[in-house]
Amino acid sequence: MRDSPIKSNDFRLKVWGRNACFTRPEMKVERVSYDVITPSAARGVLEAILWKPAICWKVTQIDVLNPIKWESVRRNEVGAVMSTRTNGLFIEEQRQQRAALFLRDVAYTIHAYFEMTDKAGAEDTIVKFQEMFLRRAERGQCFHRPYLGCREFAAEFEVFTNGKPLPETISETRDLGWMLYDIYHDNSSDKSLQHFCNDHCRPSFFRASLNNGRLMIDEKEVRQ
Repeated sequence: MRDSPIKSNDFRLKVWGRNACFTRPEMKVERVSYDVITPSAARGVLEAILWKPAICWKVTQIDVLNPIKWESVRRNEVGAVMSTRTNGLFIEEQRQQRAALFLRDVAYTIHAYFEMTDKAGAEDTIVKFQEMFLRRAERGQCFHRPYLGCREFAAEFEVFTNGKPLPETISETRDLGWMLYDIYHDNSSDKSLQHFCNDHCRPSFFRASLNNGRLMIDEKEVRQ
């Protein structure tokens, strides 16, 4: 039987790192980051600390703590995928040089909660997972290292508990345009979505804006 209510308390997690790249899906070749961490990337950080089939994370707000700064990089990438049907991958033949526009010296406070899913069992409760998340976050434990958009950009994290004051946000207010909210995986065959992904996933977007360094996220405003 599921615990009542199905919604957890609100959590606040600070994440930061040397570089970040939350890639815009409209860029086909070059990696160009959004100005701010996306909700799906923020959810990925939370899931790296605690993920179970019984819970689903919901990000409600992102606070930008450091001024938005950019770094342009040109790097080598491999333009092919290793296959078990081949005798290997010759890097010199598949090497591709690409430009990228990354974020530099980023720090955010993620506001989020989780909901119980229909996969929750009789032994799964809100309190159980709340305590599990706080215990893991306070000890720096994670299933895999959280990252900021790309796996090479590892993230540090710290959870705020016991009324600890939150860091100050930047004072910037501006429109960020349409931002990726999430990608849903299904069997959709809408050909208009193939610009972004294959037939088995569909992206959703929302109109993002900073208000004194705070990015508010409302699922009701998400467009698919």
